[in-house]
Amino acid sequence: MFFLKELKQNLNHENWVQANQKLLAKMIAEFMYEDMIYPEQAEANTYLLTIGGRVQYRFQAESRLFNSYSVDYQTIEKYGHNSWEPAESAVQLILDIQETIGMSAETAGHLIKELNATLLADVNLMANHTKSADELTELGYEELEGEMAGHPWITYNKGRIGFGYDDYLKFAPESQQMVQLSWIAVKKEKASFQSVAGTNYEYLLRSELDQETLHAFQERLEAEGCDHRQYYFMPVHEWQWKNVIIQNFGPELAAKIIVPLGDGPDHYLPQQSIRTFVNTSKKTKHHVKLPMSILNTLVYRGLPAERTVIAPRITEFIKGIADQDRFLREVCRVILPGENASINVDQSHFSELKGAPYQYLEMLGVIWRESIHTYTEEGERPITLAALAHADASGKPFVQSLMEKSGLSPEKWISQLFHVVMPPLLHYLYQYGTVFSPHGQNTILVLKDYKPHRLAIKDFVDDVNISDQPFAELESLGHELKAVLRSEPPEGLTQFIFTGLFICHLRYLSDLLMKNGLLKETVFWRLLAEEIYAYQDKFPHLQERFELFDFFQPKLTKLCLNRNRMVDYGYGDGEDRPHASEFGKVSNALHLFAREGISS
Repeated sequence: MFFLKELKQNLNHENWVQANQKLLAKMIAEFMYEDMIYPEQAEANTYLLTIGGRVQYRFQAESRLFNSYSVDYQTIEKYGHNSWEPAESAVQLILDIQETIGMSAETAGHLIKELNATLLADVNLMANHTKSADELTELGYEELEGEMAGHPWITYNKGRIGFGYDDYLKFAPESQQMVQLSWIAVKKEKASFQSVAGTNYEYLLRSELDQETLHAFQERLEAEGCDHRQYYFMPVHEWQWKNVIIQNFGPELAAKIIVPLGDGPDHYLPQQSIRTFVNTSKKTKHHVKLPMSILNTLVYRGLPAERTVIAPRITEFIKGIADQDRFLREVCRVILPGENASINVDQSHFSELKGAPYQYLEMLGVIWRESIHTYTEEGERPITLAALAHADASGKPFVQSLMEKSGLSPEKWISQLFHVVMPPLLHYLYQYGTVFSPHGQNTILVLKDYKPHRLAIKDFVDDVNISDQPFAELESLGHELKAVLRSEPPEGLTQFIFTGLFICHLRYLSDLLMKNGLLKETVFWRLLAEEIYAYQDKFPHLQERFELFDFFQPKLTKLCLNRNRMVDYGYGDGEDRPHASEFGKVSNALHLFAREGISS
């Protein structure tokens, strides 16, 4: 009950202080970026933050492009008792700035809860994740994901409201515990099954369950007096079953509309999103995405009903583009793991409730996504893009180990990275008015000989968006697809790459390289600019769209993730998922390398 062994192993004073100091440095840097706090530069690299004329923090930081800062966690001090003392509490900063940034007490209370959970997870990572960067380069895709520290921008990135400590130890990706998925039967009149062409329910079931298990599940239904031909079989997450489904689907359970069947035979590892699972028993089997009604990084991690239902059709749309485009298919050889099948089950009362909180409309469903391992060839190794911004316990960057093993210089390696990542993303945007959200979790980098080789992009149903312009390439999209996919004006569509990739991932990679003396940030961003222009030179007929989706304008709208939670949206339970807040403008580093100065 007390988890004495785990607490003794994971939680000690030294690690707790260091975790607080590192989180405090991240909070200061991101709150500065999002214009919630305004420290003054006292001298060279020393900054002074005065809050309400009574509280003072002092720290050292280096300014970066994109109005960003790199804060040295070991230098943060707070003035108290007539002297400067090391600042050792991340939560205290929230209490100190609460009134000045206009954060309600209710929001602050929930945020403190998320920050404490994040700190507990950070300490666990420090205590148990001791592999060197060199060792990490040899891990498989699914194991490497469990080594990651979470969202680089969101400060409360492992809040996971709804988890108990037992759930954390069992289900958090960094705990790296194998799980078996439980299966239930849902009467077909209550559920909807969808799939891409060439896949049907029977084929999917045979590919996911062996004959012995399938027969056992059918016998279980027969024992309940039910005809298995009238049911769909689907996996559920143990946490969701215990905490959400039993409580909210009582009538269906009582009427045997939903019948629990037992555990499937395969073992899975949870990925960074927590709700997506990679099959480790047979790696070519589908990745399984399941709803979990926990609040983490801004939203509840359910499966929105309308998106679950439309997922296979969005897969056909995205893959259909690549299938008929020679550049994507033969030059980029982009990998697009499809969301091939899905089942959605509505909760009858909430689905009838007008304006119901969105979390209650995404409680029971499943999406089956193709495994990345079905696409990789001899010598190819997929890694999560997020790993490139990761450093080991000694501070050595993971990407530095890749560079060393590849034999490429940092500049050549990064140049090759951009050559792999950017062309397919730009082609979808410019040629087809379609954009992904290519942040570190959605994007998979395929390595060969430790060098960037190919790009894989996943999670279409949640993160594909289309242009609101009257592009001929989008005319064939039916009303149903357009109703689910977000249509965005030009800057809004540009933001999915600008903020999703450049701000949310590449600025952290650039900072890591800069801090470790591997590559100057001006060189880093120049290489990115050169790759964008190299693509544009190949497709001059798209010039109007280059101007429409302009990555080189001096400033773009600044999107904010921490401000959204802390000031704007809070912890409201609305009918729509919260989106990033817009606040002010961010100076665009790529503008420094706009066409006239590209070769400088």
